[in-house]
Amino acid sequence: QQSNVTSYGATTVAIITLQAFSGMWINAFLVWVLCIAWVKKETLNSNEKILLLLGCCRFWHLCISWLYSFLSIIYPNYFYVQPTCKFLLSIQNFFDCSNFSVSACLCVFYCIKIANFKNSCFVYLKVKIDRIVPLLLLGSVLLSLAISSSLYNIIDNAQCNNHSSTGQGNFSKVSGKMDYVFFHIYFIYGFGFVTSFTAVIISALLLLFSLWRHKCKMQKNTMNNPSMDAHIRAMKSVLSFFIMYSINFAFLTLTLIPSTREKNPMMFLVYIFLYAFPGFHSLILILSNPKLKNTLIRILSCVKCKICMR
Repeated sequence: QQSNVTSYGATTVAIITLQAFSGMWINAFLVWVLCIAWVKKETLNSNEKILLLLGCCRFWHLCISWLYSFLSIIYPNYFYVQPTCKFLLSIQNFFDCSNFSVSACLCVFYCIKIANFKNSCFVYLKVKIDRIVPLLLLGSVLLSLAISSSLYNIIDNAQCNNHSSTGQGNFSKVSGKMDYVFFHIYFIYGFGFVTSFTAVIISALLLLFSLWRHKCKMQKNTMNNPSMDAHIRAMKSVLSFFIMYSINFAFLTLTLIPSTREKNPMMFLVYIFLYAFPGFHSLILILSNPKLKNTLIRILSCVKCKICMR
């Protein structure tokens, strides 16, 4: 198919490509460093396991999202090939849901590991957190797989029913059926995001409450306290993610509304943020981790030296 691209489409593809490839490089770096550490130590701690899976999910999410956007703008007729659109959408939904659910696991991990509560259930979770993390990650992947599979089946059945209805001349039934289908799609898709968003909110509130209680206890102590520093570092990570997650959640909700899917500056900015989020938050996680930060600085220093030598 010969492409027919407007200036708006070309600009959109250029910006999305720049953001997607930058985010892929950042997440590939994250995965590369953690894989090397895994080979050397033959094991990873719970935080590194979550970061490794998060980096993989975000890398492939950006790859599939870029491919979907590129084809939809440059070669839109390619989506008339029956399995293509459904296949790409299902994979994109899987990695999109995995991205949010694994990010929520990271916030829950910080909350359980750092916060101090005397509740017996919370103490049990704190002791068993290293054994719980693999189960959380497995549950996140299975939940994302269930959501993407459900969406694929709904879209597939809707297209089959749509073709049969139009083939028999029942055009009046098509609109009602598609509205019903879209409601189910948005409900299932929103369920995964709302579940992850709720976990992030609860983790942020619990960490904030724990920090406030700990600060009140240590108010008379002028010396630096390691526990307080750990609370503050965790709160910075969780709050930064909570703010970006909230904005991202609001923007995703806008993209699910059919009336907003138009070529306007507002939606252009929305899609720019959605593509920037996976890479930008991963960069924050890298800079907040001393090992990853030092590795990144060494690589950038070597690259700078080679450029200067040339």
